[in-house]
Parts: sequence; C-alpha cells; structure tokens
Amino acid sequence: MISYLLHKIMYALLTLFGVVTVIFLLFNVLPGDPAKMMLGQNQSAEQVEAVRQKYGFDKPKTTQYFYYLNDLLPISFHAKNEADYTFLRPGKYAATSLFSIGNTTTVLKLPYLRESFTKQGKRVSEVIGETLPNTAILAVSAITIALFLGLILGVVSAIYKDTWLDKGIQIVSTVGMSVPSFFSAILFAWFFGFVLHKYTKLEMTGSLYELDDYGQAMHIQWKNLILPAIVLGIRPLAVVIQLMRNSLLEVYNQDFIRTARAKGLSEYQIIRKHAVKNALNPVVTAISGWFASMLAGAVFVEYIFGWNGLGKEIVNALNTLDLPVIMGSVLIIAVIFIIINIFVDIIYTWLDPKVALE
Repeated sequence: MISYLLHKIMYALLTLFGVVTVIFLLFNVLPGDPAKMMLGQNQSAEQVEAVRQKYGFDKPKTTQYFYYLNDLLPISFHAKNEADYTFLRPGKYAATSLFSIGNTTTVLKLPYLRESFTKQGKRVSEVIGETLPNTAILAVSAITIALFLGLILGVVSAIYKDTWLDKGIQIVSTVGMSVPSFFSAILFAWFFGFVLHKYTKLEMTGSLYELDDYGQAMHIQWKNLILPAIVLGIRPLAVVIQLMRNSLLEVYNQDFIRTARAKGLSEYQIIRKHAVKNALNPVVTAISGWFASMLAGAVFVEYIFGWNGLGKEIVNALNTLDLPVIMGSVLIIAVIFIIINIFVDIIYTWLDPKVALE
C-alpha cells in the first residue's frame, strides 16, 4: 500500500508539473498587459512600471515561469534584496524560514496562487475558498441524484431487458446524454422557475446564500439547489443507467450467478448480494470522472442559474481576463482530479478483491 501511494504521489507531482507548465504557457501568450489589467483604466506610466517590477512582469517569460513555480512550491527561495520579485514582503504569505545561503533564504509555506487582477489585490486562494464549497455542494447533490436514480433504473432496465420498460428507460437516458447542459439549464429555469413558479415556488436564478428581505443578513436557500442539481445530474444519470444495465447483463452471464441460482437464491438476493456489487466497477470509474469534471463543467449551469460557485467565477474571470484566478482555478481542479483518481483506485480493491493495487 505504501509503495503504491508513493508511486501515485510521484505520478501526481509529475502531472501537476505538466499542468502548471501548460497553464502558464497558455495564459501568458495572451495579448494585454497584466499590470494595466490590475490598475484599471486610470493609471499613469509610473504606476504601471512599478506594478511590473513588483510582480516580475518586466522579466522574460522564462524568468516569470520560474517565479510562478517558486510561488506554487511549498519550499521556495527568496532573495534578501527588496527590489527583487522573490523578496518575501511582509503580508505576502505566512512562511517558516528553513535556512539561508548567501543572499537567498529558503522557506516552507503553502502554495501561493497570487492575487486577483480585478478584485483589488484579493488573494486567489480566498476567491476559490469562497466559491469552491458552493460548487462542491452542487456537484455532490448532482452525483447523488445521478447515482440514486441511475442505479435503480439501470437495474430495472437489465431485469426487464427488451421490454417496453427497458426501451423507455433507454430512450430517456439517450436523450439525457445528448442534450447539452446549458440548454437543459435554460429549459428547466424557464419551465419550473417561471411557467410553474406558482406551484413549484422555485426561482429562475439564485445561489445557496442570499440576502434577506432587509438586506442585512445572509440565509441559506436550499430550494435554489434543486434545479441546478437536477440539470447537472442529467448527463451522469444517463451514463450510470447505461453502464449499470450493460454491466449487470454481463455479470448475469457469469458462472457464479448460475451457481447462486442453483443454490435456490431468489433473484432479489442474487441482485443485492452478488450481481450489483460486481457490476459497479465501470459505474465507479464513470462517476469519479464525472464528479471531477463537474467542478469545471458546472460553468454553464452555475452561470445560467446565478449559482455563486467556481464555474461562475471562472466565467467572470475570463470576461475580465483575470489570469491569476483562471490559472489558480484550473490548477485546483487538476489537483481534485488527481486526488479522486487515487481514491477510486483504492475503492476498486473493495469492489473487486481480484484487483491488486500493484
């Protein structure tokens, strides 16, 4: 187990290094001056030059890349010269000094995602910390809906194979898989939030936390979660139905199922104790990928429903070219992908003892 985890950690670090490199190259070839983006419209040439020197924008791209790596690494190196970008200014981030060699100090710190261009110097980590929990709640709710309904409908579809019920479920799942999320979001918001508002009491837009009628305090509005969670869960629901049905039909043809029937077990016992557990592997694989991608794929759903999550924040950052927020968000999503993949590999050993971690 330890050797497996070490191998995965090394693989994760190499993957993250590649992600960081691609992110930096992708967003640093865009036209525009980051210093002017930070200062806005009312800036002087002296202010722009000062910001360039402060954040290292006046340096070559290769030097800026190493500066970015230095900010992200937990062990970083800082010059003692106050004019240098790597000088550890008070308040930049909390760090523990390890040792000094010449004019360079080595410190231990948390990864630094820099500051937003458009939020008056607000740290990217704070922006993500405020929006990621909302997206996580939305993603967990959507996956829960997809799993609960998908497993049930997939099992029913497999049991009643080639009947009108099976064909009806297949048609619904195919349509759900084909319809884009942004179209479903518009349709659901209009129909359930506007046309049927009198009966559903649901709003077309709204986030998890909203101001009260007096504009003084924030309150949780759980009803605002219903529509975006359903819309976001439609496509993974369709995938779970298809995978569960096909996997269960494949398991039905295996020898241990025939043996269970020969022992006199009922179909319910066979499904509950033997068939479902052995059919879950492809479902777990799909759900793990869908859950991680939802953190990025919720962009359209969050934007249409006005859900204040990471997806909506990414759209706003793209509109204003707030590069640190975009880069930090993509990096965080990549980390979540890697963690989920490691977690899923471990779950496989519980679902199927024949799968060895090695």
